[in-house]
Amino acid sequence: MTKPAAQAGTGRGRIAARFAKLKAEGRGALMPFLEAWDPDRETSMEILRGMPGAGADLIEVGVPFTDPMADGPTVQLAGQRALKAGGSLAGAIGMVREFREADDATPVVLMGYFNPIMSYGVERFCADAAAAGVDGLIVVDLPPEEADAMDSAATHGLDMIRLVAPTTDDKRLPMVLNGISGFIYYVAIAGITGTRSAESSALAEAIPRLRKHTDLPIAIGFGVRTPAQAAEAARIADGAVVASALIDTLAKSLDDQGRASPDTVSRVLDQVRDLAKAVRAG
Repeated sequence: MTKPAAQAGTGRGRIAARFAKLKAEGRGALMPFLEAWDPDRETSMEILRGMPGAGADLIEVGVPFTDPMADGPTVQLAGQRALKAGGSLAGAIGMVREFREADDATPVVLMGYFNPIMSYGVERFCADAAAAGVDGLIVVDLPPEEADAMDSAATHGLDMIRLVAPTTDDKRLPMVLNGISGFIYYVAIAGITGTRSAESSALAEAIPRLRKHTDLPIAIGFGVRTPAQAAEAARIADGAVVASALIDTLAKSLDDQGRASPDTVSRVLDQVRDLAKAVRAG
């Protein structure tokens, strides 16, 4: 089957370079997630800074939004805490800008919804995100049919990463994959985040089917929670995204007022270390 020529993209280079490096090392990537400003800017900034040292190969930063339709209760609550703390799209960009002062190598992907981007101004957002050091964008609720709304991303060298669901059939895949770059985010379960775990048998069938349509790396998310699941996802595909499990750990560390405790950062980063160890061993 002919693969879409437009999928190669240009990108800023960090994402492609990191996946190439990991492929040469013979292993997959670990991509942990954090919600920007959850439970406050200082704490989330400290977690973000600490993730590469804990073993993160790429980092996904969630942009808080009032109506995150693809997210389950865990990520929704994280977004609510972040919004209460003053989180925003501009705030997430600011975190990446500060992160880049000490780390110019680890790829960072912003994941969010189109409404805040539209309110910010698409062209302005893409320019500011690229200048801050963002490498890729996942706009959860922007269908392929409306992809031209984010044409400015390519202009500014940002990889546009798209979600592929288990329900995406072979007829629709070429449209979904057209014009994207960076990597493919494969949604391991049908439904919202954090509700159940991915099944290895389904992944073992789905990923080879997807590879027939793309040469881009494939990262598996939605339903990857444990070190063993992360290792398996990184083995079957090219990377594992872990979100809800890390947010659960953060949430359980908060006090009864929803504030960070002295061990909030260390508990989350220790979990990243455990995930990274499993991915590397796998």
